[in-house]
Amino acid sequence: MSRGYGEPHLDRKPLIALVDRANRAMQTDMVRRAHADGHAEVKMAHNAVFGTLHAEGARAAEMAVRAGITRQSMGEIVREMVGLDLLEMQSDPADRRAKVVRYSEHGLAVASDGFRYLGQLERRFAEEFGEQEYEIARDVLARLVDVLDRVSAEHEAQISSSAGGKVG
Repeated sequence: MSRGYGEPHLDRKPLIALVDRANRAMQTDMVRRAHADGHAEVKMAHNAVFGTLHAEGARAAEMAVRAGITRQSMGEIVREMVGLDLLEMQSDPADRRAKVVRYSEHGLAVASDGFRYLGQLERRFAEEFGEQEYEIARDVLARLVDVLDRVSAEHEAQISSSAGGKVG
């Protein structure tokens, strides 16, 4: 008897559980390391900013999209980090009504420490798995994201087309 796709595979963890666990473990480790480096103000939620803020700055709404969280959530995190002197908000030269989020001098030091540590982790992963296997893992994860982005876009298109066909 064959097993259908909707049935659980009790012999292994679902891919989503593995990816989620790896993500949480890395984020927890990054915060732990920030604290060890003397940056006790860093919280887990701040990873959404550190993972999406470019050196030249960005609008909070753009960062929210990249982080996969709501604009409101990103706004709360940004305001908190401004209060901790990790970030600054400045008028966007392209649109004076909008604000651009940038690292403060202190925030840049914290982020630099974090990215340096992330580089160490990546080197450790490459040593642990072998350079080729690690690159394959990175490639597979990037491809999974691409596939899921396409699935999401297809789903949105289906919703739009079915909503457009309804007469109210």
